[in-house]
Amino acid sequence: MARARVSLWVICMLRVALATVYFQEEFLDGERWRNRWVQSTNDSQFGHFRVSSGKFYGHKEKDKGLQTTQNSRFYAISASFKPFSNKGKTLVIQYTVKHEQKMDCGGGYIKVFPSDLDQKNLNGKSQYYIMFGPDICGFDIKKVHVILYFKNQYHSNKKQIRCKVDGFTHLYTLILRPDLSYEVKVDGQSIESGSIEYDWNLTSLKKAETPSAESRDWDQVDAGRAQDWEKHFLDAGASKPSDWNSELDGDWLQKPPYQMKPAHYLTQYDLSEFENIGAIGLELWQVRSGTIFDNFLITDDEEYAERFGKATWGETKGPEKEMDAIQAKEEVKKAREEDEEELLTGKLRRHDNHFSRFHRQGEL
Repeated sequence: MARARVSLWVICMLRVALATVYFQEEFLDGERWRNRWVQSTNDSQFGHFRVSSGKFYGHKEKDKGLQTTQNSRFYAISASFKPFSNKGKTLVIQYTVKHEQKMDCGGGYIKVFPSDLDQKNLNGKSQYYIMFGPDICGFDIKKVHVILYFKNQYHSNKKQIRCKVDGFTHLYTLILRPDLSYEVKVDGQSIESGSIEYDWNLTSLKKAETPSAESRDWDQVDAGRAQDWEKHFLDAGASKPSDWNSELDGDWLQKPPYQMKPAHYLTQYDLSEFENIGAIGLELWQVRSGTIFDNFLITDDEEYAERFGKATWGETKGPEKEMDAIQAKEEVKKAREEDEEELLTGKLRRHDNHFSRFHRQGEL
């Protein structure tokens, strides 16, 4: 039994070691974050960020993150990393967000950008690949955005995914898999999942690419030739087809130099495949500031993301609520003491007034 546990532990550690972490940020090195994050100067009225753990927290240092500081402002800041492609790989995007100001209207989402992003000029028109996270405004908008860039257009998930609306830190995770499945998690719990193709209404785009009758005829010819080649490859005794063209199809005893595919062919990965991912950032509007963004992670491994979430948010979520509860009790106690003091002051004032009137009457 002990040997089995050790083997399982080794396998888990090996998997974590093999995980590719493209970006990870916890703001644990003081002011050095300013060397990694670029504040946009596109607009002089953009709000400014600071690194803070807020008014209440689970751990003063570990809970430090980017905090918005000015009311009724747009914000734009980003960090770059070595560009990569998620072709054929799982893509996991994860971070924590805390609306300690009890958000009334504003964004808490992040954006993932191509590597050619002009960070100094980041603004609402800057092209992005993925937009993910909570958005709150009034009673109507309390949703988790999941927007993907596909064929020069932005496409929103058609499902209504509800976000958290309290003032505590929450962990948001987006998983895009190469089999075109996806999953959205909040605080480590799956709250939505399904097919990227269908939940983003992308099937209509594929249908729009249905080939003409002429192209279908050519596709059938190509498919037939491919089948003939495959038959020959499996059966060395097969004879050369009568319509085989050596100039177009290659020598009969030689593998054709290409894989035959229809001209309109759309690979299954195109819907969630991004070739040049190279930056992550915040580009949003807030009426009331105070939101804290922390524990950013981009990786190809779901287990690593889960472990990272438990090691960060998972360790501080409990103490954070405890500190908030203690502060709430202290505020109630302080308010009660102020009321009692005001009441006592009022009584003394009335007593003094009564004594003064009595004293003046005695003098008369």
